[in-house]
Amino acid sequence: MSPAAPVSGWLDARQVAIVTARNEADRISATVAALSDALPGIHVIVADDGSSDDTSLVAMRAGAEVVARGRPHGKGGAASAAALSVLEVARRADPPTFLFCDGDLGSSAGALATLVDAVESDRCDLAVAAFSRRQGGGFGLAVGFARWAIRNLTGRETGAPISGQRAMTATVLQETLPFAPGFGMEVGMTVDALRAGHELCELELELEHRSTGRTPGGFLHRGKQLRDFVRVYLSRKLRRSR
Repeated sequence: MSPAAPVSGWLDARQVAIVTARNEADRISATVAALSDALPGIHVIVADDGSSDDTSLVAMRAGAEVVARGRPHGKGGAASAAALSVLEVARRADPPTFLFCDGDLGSSAGALATLVDAVESDRCDLAVAAFSRRQGGGFGLAVGFARWAIRNLTGRETGAPISGQRAMTATVLQETLPFAPGFGMEVGMTVDALRAGHELCELELELEHRSTGRTPGGFLHRGKQLRDFVRVYLSRKLRRSR
């Protein structure tokens, strides 16, 4: 089966989705299909962060464009590479709305149309999804630090500080690139957008994803998240002091 071609004439698309993924071959097709069904005409780009499985091939067969790197560079690096590939479109006179999400949402990704609507109806410049039901997780140390860091740097209290499900205007995209490395992407994006004066709204949505529980692998994952949150906090703190 040959890969499907990207959406014809996608330069005129009203929305562009960037889906971050690593080793999500079993879910990426459903995620791409759900986005395409919920937002007809959307151009979907899968930012494949060095997957060792068939994520890229499956994504192309589902109709997505793929921006892949030869080895893992972390979530922020993969998303930045994909976003930079469409920066020219973001700069046009009538730019699209940009949507970011994780590749493991599967069929629930269709709910993200609500975020796009919030931005396109001028409710906010950056719309972030909060999961209506908690799935997995540890003791809350990493997310608690992320919430504190955003509050400390901007004065804003957030409910979903590390959610990767976000819609934004082209202006927000341009002013937050390049994204912070690794798992610091969302914290850095939120801080940079708020400091630039953009309006943030958080919306509770019915979403599902691959969760990490209280297992050695889960704790290692959250340890890496916390490391990256500390790094992005220190980098933004330094920017303010200059």
